[in-house]
Amino acid sequence: MEKEAKGKEGVFEAIEKHGVKFIGLWFTDILGRLKSVAISISELEAAFDEGMGFDGSSIKGFARIDESDMLAKPDPTTFQIVPWRPNEDVVARMFCDILQPDGSPYEGDPRYILKRNLERLKDDGYTFYVGPEPEYFYLKNDKNPAVMDEGGYFDLTTLDAGSDLRRDTTLMLEAMGIKVEYSHHEVSPSQHEIDLRYKDALTMADNVMTYRIVVKEIAQQHGCYATFMPKPIFGVDGSGMHVHQSLFKGDRNAFFSTDDEYHLSDVAKRYIAGLLRHAPEITSVTNQWINSYKRLVPGYEAPAYITWALRNRSTLVRIPMYKPGKEKATRVEYRSPDPACNPYLAFSVMLAAGMAGVKNKYELPPPTEKDVFLMSDEERAKDGIKSLPGSLIEAIALTEESELMRKALGEHVFRNFITSKKVEWDRYHVNVTEWELKEYLSVL
Repeated sequence: MEKEAKGKEGVFEAIEKHGVKFIGLWFTDILGRLKSVAISISELEAAFDEGMGFDGSSIKGFARIDESDMLAKPDPTTFQIVPWRPNEDVVARMFCDILQPDGSPYEGDPRYILKRNLERLKDDGYTFYVGPEPEYFYLKNDKNPAVMDEGGYFDLTTLDAGSDLRRDTTLMLEAMGIKVEYSHHEVSPSQHEIDLRYKDALTMADNVMTYRIVVKEIAQQHGCYATFMPKPIFGVDGSGMHVHQSLFKGDRNAFFSTDDEYHLSDVAKRYIAGLLRHAPEITSVTNQWINSYKRLVPGYEAPAYITWALRNRSTLVRIPMYKPGKEKATRVEYRSPDPACNPYLAFSVMLAAGMAGVKNKYELPPPTEKDVFLMSDEERAKDGIKSLPGSLIEAIALTEESELMRKALGEHVFRNFITSKKVEWDRYHVNVTEWELKEYLSVL
């Protein structure tokens, strides 16, 4: 179903038309985990007017217990029927903005963080568009990484056990008004990708959250499990979420130039330079899990070095090829994020990094068209090529010192995100792994 509801009245019209019985109010915690509370139609008017109260101290990174009262206020423009529910029990959902009891925005709400960054951008006359490419694995269950096929990139038929699942997922996404560009088998066994057509950043962040639950729901219906874990299987490529991004002024793509050899405007070049300069400090958000750094290693197609290029897929930033007549498609592809990130925060920090380059007129270094993975340490040092953080704790240390990140995330999310990640690292750091037992127990 395309979006029918443009306001509160439109929502009630759609409810009557489709016979909706319940509404799911959706929002995320600071780590990007989807939360939901269901209300009956009789409570919806109050939810629109005042918001539905809940205990914020029970949500990761939200309020302390002594300031726990929160309100979830639904955004009527996000109304959609949930198509995987039975027809006789019609359920819809709306994303919510989280408010404090006095009705002011709650600074721990990731959706508010993105909206605030987009408001700053609007003051500069720009609109931020993004087009993510989330990858994931279909596995036999959620207990161990047992693959369902041995297919590779663009394989089909007998080598692709996920073709029916991707088709059903695409149909369900389209039914929820989420446009899909294409889908295919990815490089690794049982790895898949469904690409979403670009949208404004807030709509796309909502769409990514919906995408993840739809992928998992369809997998469950087919008796398997879908995971967005960045690196669930040793020895094969992990799952990334390349994010295509562009700035528009009205209908004009601010990244395009007819005069430049790369067809990139000064705004685009400075935006890329901002992404490159600030990549180390934003990586804790675009790659927010300990497991994320098992993917960001040389040799597995994920970027590990801070470079840019036009055709080189070993770089952190790639510029897709320009096609005459397709000026609006000029964009920057940032390749390090993974699909387990919080999209509201990830889009916020990428935008902040890029706009720092635009506003401060950072100079873009020459592109690197060599395979960076095949270069020696000495060659990379000579060319001034630096690396992304090698672990979550290294990434967090860089974030902690970053004024750009503090401003992009706001003080509340900045502090709580760092604290949460340090706790995660401490839990991991004291754990004795199977690898250590196999490597050391019999010889030490």
